Amino acid sequence: QVQLVESGGGLVQAGGSLRLSCAASGIIFSMYTMGWYRQAPGKQRELVASITSGGITNYADSVKGRFTISRGNVKNTVYLQMNSLKSEDTAIYYCNANWPTPAAVPYWGQGTQVTVSS
Repeated sequence: QVQLVESGGGLVQAGGSLRLSCAASGIIFSMYTMGWYRQAPGKQRELVASITSGGITNYADSVKGRFTISRGNVKNTVYLQMNSLKSEDTAIYYCNANWPTPAAVPYWGQGTQVTVSS
């Protein structure tokens, strides 16, 4: 059974840092594109960052220079290092795993709350 389990969320002051982790099981992890999405209250879910099996990364303009996505294939884990956090980063953050084909159905974690005090 496929599972994605996020951890590392919490409360942090503006300007602080957090590191999110997502542990995957039930998939051939090294073959999947992994990503982080977030959804703030009253807003639509948006892509934060993604990383392909080959290590190619993509970031939302709002987090470039502040966030870094990485993966550890031996541990089947994807990370999101978040620095210089702002109040507008407050959201539920979701881990995503996607087979890189047009018809692929993605897998999702349960989400972890990140709250940045302003």
